[in-house]
Amino acid sequence: MAALATTQRARADHFRVGLLFAIGSAFAFGCSGPFGKALMGAGWSPTAAVSARLAGGALAMAVFATFARPGWLSEARRHARTVALYGLVPIAGAQLFYYNAVAHLSVGVALLLEYTSPLLVVGWLWATTRNRPTNLTLGGVLLAVAGIVLVLGIVGPRGLSGVDLDLVGVGWGLAAGVCAACYFLMSEKAGGHVHGADAEDGLHPITLAAGGLIVGAVAVAMLGVLGVMPLRFTANDTVVAGWTTSWVVPVIAIALIPTAIAYTLGIVGIARLRPRFASLVGLSEVLFAVLAAWMLLGEAVTATQAVGGAIVLAGLALARQGDRGQELSQANTVTWPDAPVTDLTPATSGEPSSRSANIVA
Repeated sequence: MAALATTQRARADHFRVGLLFAIGSAFAFGCSGPFGKALMGAGWSPTAAVSARLAGGALAMAVFATFARPGWLSEARRHARTVALYGLVPIAGAQLFYYNAVAHLSVGVALLLEYTSPLLVVGWLWATTRNRPTNLTLGGVLLAVAGIVLVLGIVGPRGLSGVDLDLVGVGWGLAAGVCAACYFLMSEKAGGHVHGADAEDGLHPITLAAGGLIVGAVAVAMLGVLGVMPLRFTANDTVVAGWTTSWVVPVIAIALIPTAIAYTLGIVGIARLRPRFASLVGLSEVLFAVLAAWMLLGEAVTATQAVGGAIVLAGLALARQGDRGQELSQANTVTWPDAPVTDLTPATSGEPSSRSANIVA
């Protein structure tokens, strides 16, 4: 019993740490909108803003990794395929597809399509592991997505608003959702090796974040250089939180907070949480984005958005309760090993059999 209690406490601590990292990552990601909007308001193209964000984040992570994890370059080379896929799909792909979706759809609809990622993660894990989520988990997923609909303002007094039936934009938005789902699945798979028996040969979160950002920055910049997407920079002043400042300020901020810090915290957090629940925690990014826009850009938070935020939190709590029930069910399932025939014979000397002794222990 003491050993079981210790294990349960360790799992609880493991979960709490992962949750803190995941929420910190969502908060950091949520700050990208206001800083990116400040740059675009100064005349930058979306591709230029994304290129600056990824390039600055890659530089910051490379410097940090050099001091925090010497030898990260050789580690990245050993896992070149994973690092390249991570940089191309969850990093460059998500940015590219989302901004193309925005070009055809309203921002709210594009975001909603991208945040179908929890549904995709749940469906993928269900299909590949044959492990059906609990009804509480499924209910929490649907409730959280419904809350996001309210937060994004897609549902208003007149019903659905801002809906664009452009199928090209819908395709781009769903592609962004797939990339976001890959972010949770790939981060859990790569980051999880750090805590396993093969930690020495695993891919550290710092290495994955640094290498992935470098690959993503190069990929997005090449799209601009080749003329696939417009690449336009300016030296105009920007406005952040009502203050007029140099373009350097939002560039540094967007490179550090919603890029280098966000991806590193996210990888570490997802490695400690189930990808299914981590993807739901990622929905809180929308809430933080709304709050950041209110604080930095002065955009008002409506009552509908506040209600939607409360619904998202309720969905997260419901999904977590479902996950906890599933974990307890699995923990309480005891598989007895095959016992020798002598263990099944009652002891004649008054001593319990070896099987009985094991049960008592």
